[in-house]
Amino acid sequence: MTNNDVLRRLRYTFNFNDQKVIAIFSAGDLTVTRDQISNWLKQEEDPAYVNCPDTTFAAFLNGFINERRGKKEGEPAKVEKRLNNNIILTKLKIAFNLKAEDIIEMLESANFRLNKPELSAFSRKPEHKNYRECKDQVLRNFLQGVDKKFHVQRRAKEQVKSPVVEEVKDKLEEVLADKNYNSANTNASKIYVNPNKTKVERKPGERKVLKLKPKDIWGE
Repeated sequence: MTNNDVLRRLRYTFNFNDQKVIAIFSAGDLTVTRDQISNWLKQEEDPAYVNCPDTTFAAFLNGFINERRGKKEGEPAKVEKRLNNNIILTKLKIAFNLKAEDIIEMLESANFRLNKPELSAFSRKPEHKNYRECKDQVLRNFLQGVDKKFHVQRRAKEQVKSPVVEEVKDKLEEVLADKNYNSANTNASKIYVNPNKTKVERKPGERKVLKLKPKDIWGE
């Protein structure tokens, strides 16, 4: 994955506008313009697309950590001259304050399995015998898990949806409570009763047939 890919996904997940992205870069002690951001976010086939350099994206990740965790006093965080998936994953882990179990769970939410020793190998130094390179597939699925967990618009909809449903439910119950379905309306007309109706003895199973006399049809 490229730096642009990760930047694009984080921007989408957290619904960052250009001003917010500029503020995050500023929190990482780097000033960028809206035009630069626009070009970094474009697709690679776009003629205006520009690759986001490692040092630039490292500043963004540092700023992202500062925005979420608060800026620490003292010497500013290191801005790497070269980035790889291992460093990006580590910085995002710090930004989200994640434990190994959290990352494994987020990967599982994206249908990707990874055990704890495999995950810890990504945090080793390159010269360590147990060091493993974090492949694009791992980082891509991790970002998908991040999206499932943190997507701002989706979480906002979920938070709004529940109270609205409850409110409608409460109003419906209130309306039903005001209705008295067990008694007739006092203003309703009386039910018409045929004065000529008499009880007729019928054999079991015999259909009830309305019988009219000729005078009832033609009149007297």
